[in-house]
Amino acid sequence: MAAEINFSFSDTTSGYVVERQGRQVVLRTTDGRQVTVHLTDTTTGQRLRNLGKPYEDVSGRLYELLAPGRFVFCYGPVYPDSGGLRFQASQLVFVNDADGWPFERSGWWTEQLKELAGFYRRSQFGDGTIDFGDYRTVISGSGGKTGQHIQETDTLSRMVYGMASAYMLTGDEDTLAVAEAGSQYLQDHMRFVDADEDVVYWYHGVEVNGGREHKLFASEFGDDYRAIPAYEQIYALVGLTQTYRLTGSASILADIEGTVRLFEKFFHDPKLGGYYSHIDPVTLSPHHESLGPNRARKNWNSVGDHAPAYLFNLYLATGDERYRTMLEHTFDMIVTHMPDPSSPFVQERFHSDWTPDRNWGWQQDRAVVGHNLKIAWNLMRMQGTLPKREYLALAKTLGDTMPAVGRDPQRGGWYDMLQRTADEGRHGFVWHDRKTWWQQEQAILAYLILAGSTGDEEYLRHGRESSAFYNAFFLDHDEGGVFFTVLAQGLPFLVGNERLKGSHAMAMYHKAELCYLAEIYTQLLVNRQPLELYFRPEASASFNGGLLRVAPDILPRGRVALDRVLIDGVPYTDFDPEAMTVRLPKSAERLRVQARIRPQER
Repeated sequence: MAAEINFSFSDTTSGYVVERQGRQVVLRTTDGRQVTVHLTDTTTGQRLRNLGKPYEDVSGRLYELLAPGRFVFCYGPVYPDSGGLRFQASQLVFVNDADGWPFERSGWWTEQLKELAGFYRRSQFGDGTIDFGDYRTVISGSGGKTGQHIQETDTLSRMVYGMASAYMLTGDEDTLAVAEAGSQYLQDHMRFVDADEDVVYWYHGVEVNGGREHKLFASEFGDDYRAIPAYEQIYALVGLTQTYRLTGSASILADIEGTVRLFEKFFHDPKLGGYYSHIDPVTLSPHHESLGPNRARKNWNSVGDHAPAYLFNLYLATGDERYRTMLEHTFDMIVTHMPDPSSPFVQERFHSDWTPDRNWGWQQDRAVVGHNLKIAWNLMRMQGTLPKREYLALAKTLGDTMPAVGRDPQRGGWYDMLQRTADEGRHGFVWHDRKTWWQQEQAILAYLILAGSTGDEEYLRHGRESSAFYNAFFLDHDEGGVFFTVLAQGLPFLVGNERLKGSHAMAMYHKAELCYLAEIYTQLLVNRQPLELYFRPEASASFNGGLLRVAPDILPRGRVALDRVLIDGVPYTDFDPEAMTVRLPKSAERLRVQARIRPQER
């Protein structure tokens, strides 16, 4: 006689309410299955809330709110029974209501970005003077500083990006002050100008001890130890470029251009295309034996990350055809070499000749789910400036296939790493089934721009469901900021580096990028509502052609236009609505430019 199975566990189920009969509620999951959850006398309910907003209890209205079509998260014990599994509802989170999805309302993502900016401002500087000499890479889960004294260039630059983006959406002068102070600190302390080669490098970081600085030229990170990885140079530019969009600083532009020359001169492969992942810190060669497993390698980060980190924003700010050409090369390499007909996931690592490298380090033949979504998102951006059928085809293929292989169909949210090759129909987890914050970002932005560009309701559904999981489980309402990782069911995973709010792997960038672009895509492409943006050009602003370019992102052609401009609060008319450029007046003082972008009729 078989032993009776007698155990329970707690889990999350998400879905749309189909019907309710007494205390039983039938949910339709994201992959179309029906699951029955059982309410009890102690079931509680709350509404989805934004960062910084109070808890809103709706426990007394559960039966009223469990109307067909409502999307809810249910957490509670699960028991085996004769019918399979019995889901008991301990807690319910109500996401949408009769008025729609809360994160699609104007200002949701802007308010979240303001809260994030406040958290990182207080964590690094308190409420007083902005002093980047006291900046720390490692920030505890509660926002406190640690004893670690290495200031990593990339994380500092990522904070600068977040503050510059916050200014662009809010016009808050304090966020601009942080962005500019951080940009200046990067230039003064973390930049190396090689006059002989006419290029700019960025140190891995600066070790600050007793007021003395020790420059760390090569990377200290394990995967890249004692090399100069492309992605560190790439992300050194993320904050500088976003700040340049606001200010037109000539010195910032000079450093950006010097770093681009570094990429073209030492990382670029002129014969077979693409960019090498690492160069030797002495010879600046990608072929030097000191690089070990990184010798003569290319990967997603070294090829594709140029685009979202700085290159799109540099092109937006300058209109320079050189940068559009570089973008085109980047995406041509992606669509030519990364798709793999034997797997739904792209191939991410390559030898010099573009043959796949399926034996490198932790990656092996494994997929990072977020990189696939990131490719789809950025291909759709590229479509806005240089449409190609190959770009659109790969973006849609990834958008169509990823939900079935990379998303949790019952709980919601997107997984981290999976095996690229299926075993008995399943792409197995590599180490765990946890979910990280940045991969949720890639999903949200990919499906919002896919939906806004194509009008496909299925993409919009994926975007909404991804936004729901992120807002329900990643926002830290107790300490502030965003959790690095949650367990599959959405509970925070607070172990090791993943308990931190600042580290080599986490800063303000991806969270701020999500808020900035989700507000833009949602309002301009999905809701078809206008949006205000803020800029603060210097009196000596160095913009190509003397024009301030105010396009919020590269969006589908003909979909948005510049509707109104205020300079220092006064209406100003010397602007081009279609090109979204403003011819700045001559002024000995710094200007404050407010630009309203509006959707155009299709």
